[in-house]
Amino acid sequence: MYSEKLNNLRNNLCLYAITDRTWLGERTLAQVVEEAILGGATFIQLREKNMDYDEFLKAAIEVKTVTDKYNVPFVINDNVDIAVAVGADGAHIGQSDEEIKIAREKLGPDKIIGLSASTLEEAIKAEQNGADYLGVGAVFNTTTKQNTRTISTEALNEICRTVKIPVVAIGGISKENILELKGAGIAGISVVSAIFAQDDIKHATCDLLKLTKQIIEI
Repeated sequence: MYSEKLNNLRNNLCLYAITDRTWLGERTLAQVVEEAILGGATFIQLREKNMDYDEFLKAAIEVKTVTDKYNVPFVINDNVDIAVAVGADGAHIGQSDEEIKIAREKLGPDKIIGLSASTLEEAIKAEQNGADYLGVGAVFNTTTKQNTRTISTEALNEICRTVKIPVVAIGGISKENILELKGAGIAGISVVSAIFAQDDIKHATCDLLKLTKQIIEI
């Protein structure tokens, strides 16, 4: 049963889009998420760092309405309680966030738990503690997260070879550099600005999906 869950998850992680309100402009969160999905995004994460509980809950409900419409997996960044409250597909937590075991107790056995990792040791520990997938990076320089160190393609490849759970590359990925990740063994890529900072989100996502399919391991 668990291997089936991992196989399904691996397929869904191809193009993992993380929201950011910075570039909304006149558009709503629901509109930009829908445009990304229509362009080919296969997984959506809601990431909000400066919202109180009620605002975050409202945003999560807004996004989940869209992801439910298109049957696209939806996870919440950092806030497991919000994930539980809206019935999201799971949560993505960082090394300094809630422990995986606590998150699993709150979410239940069938929900998805992702973890950020930047070293082989962190990746192994996350897998041992029950993470379903890893977001590994930053693989390139990024302005989305401050004080983020980059990892080499060789280090990314070593993590992919060592752990059995799917690995998604994250950090500074764009259509200009994505092909450099070919052969690393990743299940997909995770992006923010490469989708949500673009004027034509649907078109940008479509182009990115075509490139992603050239580099992922089937």
